[in-house]
Amino acid sequence: MKKLIVSALAMTLISFASVQATAQTAESAQTETKQETTTKTTTTSKEDKVAVKPEDLPEGIKKTIKGEEFSGWTVKKAFLVKEGSKTPYYELQVAKGSESARVRLDKDGNNAG
Repeated sequence: MKKLIVSALAMTLISFASVQATAQTAESAQTETKQETTTKTTTTSKEDKVAVKPEDLPEGIKKTIKGEEFSGWTVKKAFLVKEGSKTPYYELQVAKGSESARVRLDKDGNNAG
């Protein structure tokens, strides 16, 4: 009789733990989905990108690109990015042979992140 009671108690505890684990997993998945949706909405609504011709870039950026640090790299695309109340910056897509990179510079040619 003791074994039967202990077995029943053990089965009850295992079932309870299993239900709790399942509920927590489902709750975590819902929370992550909500956070991803919020993040995507926030980023797209605050960022404003405007295409700029490479020849129309500010002089500070042109000097930086012609300098030693960017020797051999050419600007393929350029965008003026405005994010809410942050200082606007230029996002450049540059290439050197088969390599490509994305660079963020302020209007004076300094690294903007």
